[in-house]
Amino acid sequence: MKQLTHYEIENNTQQFPISIVCDAIRTPENIGMCFRIAESFGVSKIYLHESSPSLDNRIVKKTARNTLNQIESETYGDFNSIIEQLKKEGNTIVGIEITDKSITIQDFDFKNHDKLVLLLGSERNGIENIDLVDATVSIPMYGRNSSMNVIHSLAITLYEATNQMKSKLEVRS
Repeated sequence: MKQLTHYEIENNTQQFPISIVCDAIRTPENIGMCFRIAESFGVSKIYLHESSPSLDNRIVKKTARNTLNQIESETYGDFNSIIEQLKKEGNTIVGIEITDKSITIQDFDFKNHDKLVLLLGSERNGIENIDLVDATVSIPMYGRNSSMNVIHSLAITLYEATNQMKSKLEVRS
C-alpha cells in the first residue's frame, strides 16, 4: 500500500446547490475550516455575518488555506433579511441544531430539495431565530456530550447531504 500525495489525487469535482449561512460564527479557526470543508464538498456559496472574523484575518487565512479564493462568499448584516432573501430564491433553510423537532441527518431527505441552505448557529447561542428555518437536523451522538464543534457538525451534515444529492443526480444522468 502506498499513501498518495496531493499531486497524485484527482477528485471528481462537482458543485452542489448548497449554500451555508454562518450565523455570527466568531472563531477565526471555525470560519477558515468552514471554507475548507465547504470547498471539499462542492458547496456553492458561504454567507458570513458582518461580526464574524474577516477573511483577511491571519488565522482565517491559515486555516482555510487556498479555499478562500475557491468558493464564493458574501457578508450580511441582518439575519432575518438574509434568510428571507434566500427563501425567496427557492432555498430550503435547514438548521443544524438540536431542537424538539430535529430529524436525524440520515432520516432527512436532502435529495428532495432543489436548493439547500445549511444554517450554522453561533458557537455560544446557536441559531439566532430558529423559527425562520424550514427544518432542523441533528447528528446522533452516543457519548455523554450533547454537542460538538459547529464545523464538525457541518462536515458530517455535508457528507450525508452530498451523498444523498449525488445519488439523485446520478439517477437523472
